[in-house]
Amino acid sequence: MRRGPRRSWSIAVLAAVAVVPVGCARFDDSTAATDWRDAPELSAEVAPQPELPEVDESPAPRGPSQSETPVPPPEGCTDYDKAVIATCLDTVSAVAPLPSDGSTVTALAGERRSGRVFLVGTDGEQQEFATLDVEATGDGGLTGLALSPTYAEDGLVFAYITTPADNRVVRFAQGQAPKPVLTGIPKGSTNNRGALLAGADGTLLVATGDAGNAKATADPASLAGKVLRIDPSGKPAKGNPKADSAVYASGLHAPGGMCGTADGSRLWVTDQAKEHDVVYRIEEGEDLSVPAWTWKDKPGVSGCADWTDMLAVSTEEAGNVQNLPLTEDGSVGGEPQITLDGENGTAYGRLGSLAQVTGDVAVAGTVNKDGGAPVSSDDRVVIIVRQPASGSGRD
Repeated sequence: MRRGPRRSWSIAVLAAVAVVPVGCARFDDSTAATDWRDAPELSAEVAPQPELPEVDESPAPRGPSQSETPVPPPEGCTDYDKAVIATCLDTVSAVAPLPSDGSTVTALAGERRSGRVFLVGTDGEQQEFATLDVEATGDGGLTGLALSPTYAEDGLVFAYITTPADNRVVRFAQGQAPKPVLTGIPKGSTNNRGALLAGADGTLLVATGDAGNAKATADPASLAGKVLRIDPSGKPAKGNPKADSAVYASGLHAPGGMCGTADGSRLWVTDQAKEHDVVYRIEEGEDLSVPAWTWKDKPGVSGCADWTDMLAVSTEEAGNVQNLPLTEDGSVGGEPQITLDGENGTAYGRLGSLAQVTGDVAVAGTVNKDGGAPVSSDDRVVIIVRQPASGSGRD
């Protein structure tokens, strides 16, 4: 793959992201690699951060589009924006950051329509990591990626994909064929997209679409329109509301992404419903009937990142990041503030995925080749750095 010139990690700050029965399969669990090392233990207080330029700590920090030296436009696959770490991909609908201390950023980036997964980062050239067989009709394809809880030892990755027969969760490692984990998730003419989130307790959360059948969301026997909670082998996780069921919560239609706090005490899922877009706080065993926030203008919510005092939600249709202030109890405390829209930080167009690297750094993937206005270097993987907040939600 082509891309821009190799460069050292010195990021231009992107945006003022401030308040500004279940089918499963058994298979060999042998490790995919033998030289993985444990990721370092980090905390928000001591985690190293990428080298950043000085930040204006006024209430409206400047983004790169407001800098004295504007970033030149891309030339072919060369992108001069230092926050761009991969170029000339196609519809990056899923990203999964690798374990990092924050001084460098490496991630897996998945293309929805092709099923290709690339290893991208700040310290090297992008490399093809795997190719999954997918069917991209009805907004399906490859729409979710998550690392194994023991990725440092086994090198395994989970993916949410659409096949000719169903939607399913598979897992794979570099150089190995994917193996099914959870199969039989309904497939339809639309709303086949899904999302994954590795739980802090070693489980895997799976958000599934309703496959075009809105009634399926309330059917406890259907895997459609649900948040599922499974173990790495695909079985219902211990502690689920019903011991023999993978269903953890119900009520989704076309989920865009999931995120949460590092300890898993607070979990979120975005959803593109028929009449509006919403974000839900995921609660065990509950129907997702009361959104934490509703967007009547349907910006096309996709991924999200929980910054403790603020929830950042990326969007496809609006092509920006919507930052919802959070109160101390984790409820939304005010109107979203917009960033990455060209006026408040550099615009990258349609954002199809978003995932946290550390407490202050995230990666996003663009999907401009899928209904947007792509530039020569699209589609791209971009780093988002959370700037110091000037405030949060209401007390």
